[in-house]
Amino acid sequence: MIRKTIIVTTALLLAATCAFAAGSKKKEEPAKWAESYNQGVDQMKAGDFAAAQKSFEAALAAKDDFAEAHNNLGFSLRKQGDAHRDKALEHYNRALELNPKLAEAYMYRGVLYVLLGDEAKAKADHNTLAELDGELAKALLQVIATGEEPEGTAGLAGTWTN
Repeated sequence: MIRKTIIVTTALLLAATCAFAAGSKKKEEPAKWAESYNQGVDQMKAGDFAAAQKSFEAALAAKDDFAEAHNNLGFSLRKQGDAHRDKALEHYNRALELNPKLAEAYMYRGVLYVLLGDEAKAKADHNTLAELDGELAKALLQVIATGEEPEGTAGLAGTWTN
């Protein structure tokens, strides 16, 4: 009888503890990767591409399957000059592997292909982009026509919220 009472009491205490824990959930704080990503977006918008690179790399260290971070890291690398183009291409490709509908990645990779002198690949990205985002497709077509990279951060992916 005492053993049965102990078992019942233990079960009730366990149930009460679980119910209390379920009702006392803390508000989730933004993940560290999201903070790093958002910081990178702000730095990129401010034109500090080296700092943005570090922020996006920090976000990807915590969450490697984050397509937008790969895309914006590629952009930040590309904006730092010719020496970073191969690495930028790797990140654009990874972004598109993770999210084949990420229009900005086609835009940015298309610009990179123009800078690399590969008009055929730039046009292929334009064709895909035309199905995803008409405005970005027009912008890429302008880059293909002029051979010049646009100013600013057209098509920039925005900040991330959990």
